[in-house]
Amino acid sequence: MSLKRVGVLGGGQLAAMMASAAEALGSSLVVQTPSFEKPAVAKADDVVIGAVDDAEVTAQLARRCDVITFENEFINLEGLMPLAKQGVCFRPSLENLAPLLDKYRQRCYLQELGLPVPRFTALEAGGEGKKLSSLAKEASWDFPVVVKARRHGYDGQGTLIFKDQQALSKTWEDLGCPAMLLEEFVPFERELAVIAARGATGEIAVYPVVETQQEDQVCHRVIAPAAISESVNSQIEAIAHTFLSQLQAVGVFGIELFLTPAGEVLVNEIAPRTHNSGHYTLDACETSQFEQQLRAVTGLPLGSPTLHCDGAVMVNLLGYEYAQHDYAAKREKLAQIPKAHLHWYGKTEPRPGRKLGHVTVLWEGQHSGAEAIADQISSLWYD
Repeated sequence: MSLKRVGVLGGGQLAAMMASAAEALGSSLVVQTPSFEKPAVAKADDVVIGAVDDAEVTAQLARRCDVITFENEFINLEGLMPLAKQGVCFRPSLENLAPLLDKYRQRCYLQELGLPVPRFTALEAGGEGKKLSSLAKEASWDFPVVVKARRHGYDGQGTLIFKDQQALSKTWEDLGCPAMLLEEFVPFERELAVIAARGATGEIAVYPVVETQQEDQVCHRVIAPAAISESVNSQIEAIAHTFLSQLQAVGVFGIELFLTPAGEVLVNEIAPRTHNSGHYTLDACETSQFEQQLRAVTGLPLGSPTLHCDGAVMVNLLGYEYAQHDYAAKREKLAQIPKAHLHWYGKTEPRPGRKLGHVTVLWEGQHSGAEAIADQISSLWYD
């Protein structure tokens, strides 16, 4: 039976981009969000105002919908468990989310599944400086090393790279010696990503593997499909199938990966939701990741993830100043690029690094023009 009323924990652009898909599928969207200023508010059928990790507010949301899904990882698992026991339907389930929200625990889970990951260890809260200084050495790692917040890190927030022991020790102590994930730095050749979905009956759909280009640990560009060998592509598809089959989750997942110069594929992180690396699917694929999420959580058959063009490039429009500005002139120029699709999130307060929108340009023929298209978009936006 299809579940028609979908609740979403979060009211940002990911929830907003579900709205048109919900309308097309005959579903209604109810969002829980802390503010009427959030992008999804204007597009949702109903709104519940409250922090996304406030379980009491989620109880109100549950009374207005048939199933609840997520647009971010700010999830209060402990607070939501009583609702699940009362029969509230969460997709992915809370049990599915439990091994994924903490980055260290996620790494352990992926390792248990036999999936390839960078070498890692836990940086325990309040650990002694001597222990910290010996961790990387005992693991036979060389600097640089990477330290990540175990919860709530995104767009590079909570991720730090250290070139030497002194910098690592000082920064960790300055932060108050919190629990963190310590891992080796992977000298990757390219960063890749793939969106994969699992439906309520167990069917799996895997989208084309894409290349993501990061600056300051924030995604700036996505090129679909990635120019990779069939062997690498098969490895990544196998990783997606193994992960979803073992977890038995329902929903869409964003899988971020490293490709090393030796051709080795390593899983970096997995997001249990729609993902920035999949925004190109709105315009380039037969079924967008947002429609796929709704199909999965409402019990509908999954749609085709196939490209309906030869390829696409997606560029994030990031804030570069503190302002109150809608950048209408720049948006008009971007929209005039041939085969461009501009998506503006309607955020009223730009700030450096904030995702304000994205542009996807479709192409037919050779892949070689992707960088030039991305450069054109960037020059128009950041001029």
